Amino acid sequence: MQSRNPLKILLIENDPTVARRVRAALDDAKSGSLELECVSLLSEGLERLSKKGVAAVLLQLSLPDSHGIATLEQVFAAASAVPILILGGNVEEAVATDAVGRGAQDYLLPDHIDSYSLPRALHNAIERKSLEDALYLEKERALVTLNSIGDAVLCTNVSGNVTYLNLAAEKITRWQREEAIGRPFLEVFRIIDGGTREPRRDPMQMALQQNKTVGLTLNCILIRRDGSELAIEDSAAPIHDRGGFAIGAVIVFHDVSAARAMSMQMSYCAHHDFLTNLPNRLLLNDRINQSIALARRQNRSIAVLFVDLDSFKCVNDSLGHDGGDKLLQSVSNRLVLAVRSSDTVSRQGGDEFVLLLSEISKPEDAARSANKILRLLSEPCLIGGQNLHANGSIGISIYPGVRETVVHYPPS
Repeated sequence: MQSRNPLKILLIENDPTVARRVRAALDDAKSGSLELECVSLLSEGLERLSKKGVAAVLLQLSLPDSHGIATLEQVFAAASAVPILILGGNVEEAVATDAVGRGAQDYLLPDHIDSYSLPRALHNAIERKSLEDALYLEKERALVTLNSIGDAVLCTNVSGNVTYLNLAAEKITRWQREEAIGRPFLEVFRIIDGGTREPRRDPMQMALQQNKTVGLTLNCILIRRDGSELAIEDSAAPIHDRGGFAIGAVIVFHDVSAARAMSMQMSYCAHHDFLTNLPNRLLLNDRINQSIALARRQNRSIAVLFVDLDSFKCVNDSLGHDGGDKLLQSVSNRLVLAVRSSDTVSRQGGDEFVLLLSEISKPEDAARSANKILRLLSEPCLIGGQNLHANGSIGISIYPGVRETVVHYPPS
């Protein structure tokens, strides 16, 4: 590890004999890449570290102004980014080992202070610290990225226990990371089929078994920690080590409740009349086709009633379009009340309505329904301070046989 300028090595040691050995070892190495600075007190070492520019510290734990682990702690607090090597000899090996566990890179025994072992230990410590810093920065960059994206990310180990959640996953699942880590995946991530309410297969297990990315099935509902439900979508994938072996899995998911609601709303609008909320021509045709197919299989009859209001143009002319719209809404409500829930009432446009009676025993049933509808429509309707009577006529078609008739009200 060569550098244009020599790396500054700070020796904090009050024993002149040890200091001379360290300097001689570095001089004998003749690499020119390491330059030694010596101080005998901890206070002097801390002052030098405050000025920056030190690449590594050789530290004696027993000093006139500090002793033991406290010495390391003060140096580490002053320069946590600088690798620290403990000089053995004047302290017990157990204390030196404890220092390594508390953040020191390594410790050197007296017989390792030579022109080969000392420079090598220093270069290794500096390089290792550099790699640790690079890995730390990479990890921090990844965490910041994961916490900045809108998608939720959840990871497990190969045993199926949670190892990580990003902020979006915490928000969606209502689980805090500290509480979720170590728990079984299906305890934190409970999903069901939105239609059947049955539990869905574990996507993480599927990803591991198939060793590939798998997508969540449609209409997937997440049961959050507080019991509330959320529609979600996305995929799970295995995590591999360097050898290509699966060591866990990651699932990326997001809330699609708003998108799904918007899709349902758009579908509803495409099949319903905007004024009355009744099924429109498109939805009616679909239901008629289904009813004809069912009637054919079950050998029964259906009827289609075409309702046309009388003098609707006069209402529009006298009360304006707002009055006409209110009349149409009143008529649609009465038509819905006049038939069964299994039947369909549709507005075709203007003052035209079509009713599908999905099952009738005989043609006379359709005629009786038509008369009932016309009587309901003829009852007064208060619109714009006036009582209006929505008289009309109904044409009837029956399948099979395609019988047709027309019913008027009042009877002509």
